Amino acid sequence: MKEGIHPAYREVLFVDLSNGFKFVTRSCVNTKETDTFEGKDYPLYKLDTSSESHPFYTGTQKSVDNMGGRVEKFRNRFGKR
Repeated sequence: MKEGIHPAYREVLFVDLSNGFKFVTRSCVNTKETDTFEGKDYPLYKLDTSSESHPFYTGTQKSVDNMGGRVEKFRNRFGKR
Protein backbone atom coordinates (compact mmCIF):
# COMPACT_ATOMS: atom_id res chain seq x y z
CA MET A 1 0.00 0.00 0.00
CA LYS A 2 1.14 3.53 -0.71
CA GLU A 3 1.92 5.65 2.32
CA GLY A 4 -0.17 8.74 3.08
CA ILE A 5 -3.13 8.13 0.75
CA HIS A 6 -5.36 5.97 2.95
CA PRO A 7 -7.73 7.27 5.66
CA ALA A 8 -7.07 6.48 9.30
CA TYR A 9 -8.71 3.09 9.98
CA ARG A 10 -9.09 2.70 13.73
CA GLU A 11 -11.43 1.61 16.50
CA VAL A 12 -14.31 4.07 16.99
CA LEU A 13 -17.00 4.22 19.68
CA PHE A 14 -20.51 4.57 18.23
CA VAL A 15 -23.30 5.83 20.53
CA ASP A 16 -27.01 5.55 19.71
CA LEU A 17 -28.52 8.81 20.93
CA SER A 18 -32.06 7.42 21.15
CA ASN A 19 -31.28 4.82 23.82
CA GLY A 20 -27.62 5.25 24.84
CA PHE A 21 -26.44 1.93 23.34
CA LYS A 22 -22.66 1.93 22.77
CA PHE A 23 -20.48 -0.31 20.63
CA VAL A 24 -16.93 -0.26 19.30
CA THR A 25 -15.98 -1.18 15.77
CA ARG A 26 -13.30 -0.23 13.28
CA SER A 27 -14.06 2.69 10.98
CA CYS A 28 -12.58 5.52 8.90
CA VAL A 29 -15.19 8.07 10.02
CA ASN A 30 -13.90 11.52 10.98
CA THR A 31 -14.60 12.49 14.59
CA LYS A 32 -13.80 15.46 16.78
CA GLU A 33 -14.92 14.08 20.15
CA THR A 34 -13.59 11.27 22.32
CA ASP A 35 -15.19 9.20 25.08
CA THR A 36 -14.19 6.42 27.44
CA PHE A 37 -15.69 2.95 27.06
CA GLU A 38 -14.66 0.01 29.23
CA GLY A 39 -11.61 1.88 30.50
CA LYS A 40 -10.22 2.95 27.12
CA ASP A 41 -10.51 6.24 25.20
CA TYR A 42 -11.98 6.07 21.69
CA PRO A 43 -12.96 8.59 19.03
CA LEU A 44 -16.73 9.16 19.42
CA TYR A 45 -19.37 9.09 16.67
CA LYS A 46 -23.02 9.77 17.54
CA LEU A 47 -25.80 7.91 15.72
CA ASP A 48 -29.50 8.79 15.51
CA THR A 49 -30.47 5.11 15.30
CA SER A 50 -28.78 1.73 15.39
CA SER A 51 -29.88 -1.90 15.27
CA GLU A 52 -30.79 -1.59 18.98
CA SER A 53 -33.38 1.14 18.34
CA HIS A 54 -34.48 0.73 14.70
CA PRO A 55 -38.09 -0.54 14.43
CA PHE A 56 -37.20 -3.18 11.84
CA TYR A 57 -34.62 -4.86 14.08
CA THR A 58 -36.57 -4.47 17.33
CA GLY A 59 -39.76 -5.97 15.88
CA THR A 60 -41.91 -2.89 16.50
CA GLN A 61 -42.27 -1.91 12.84
CA LYS A 62 -45.85 -1.65 11.62
CA SER A 63 -46.81 -3.03 8.24
CA VAL A 64 -48.68 -0.67 5.93
CA ASP A 65 -50.86 -3.56 4.74
CA ASN A 66 -52.28 -4.05 8.24
CA MET A 67 -53.29 -0.43 8.77
CA GLY A 68 -56.98 -0.50 7.85
CA GLY A 69 -56.64 -1.60 4.22
CA ARG A 70 -54.95 1.59 3.08
CA VAL A 71 -52.97 -0.18 0.39
CA GLU A 72 -56.06 -1.90 -1.00
CA LYS A 73 -57.95 1.40 -1.06
CA PHE A 74 -55.08 2.98 -3.01
CA ARG A 75 -54.90 0.08 -5.48
CA ASN A 76 -58.66 0.16 -6.03
CA ARG A 77 -58.62 3.88 -6.58
CA PHE A 78 -55.49 4.31 -8.73
CA GLY A 79 -54.56 0.81 -9.89
CA LYS A 80 -56.20 0.99 -13.31
CA ARG A 81 -54.64 4.29 -14.44
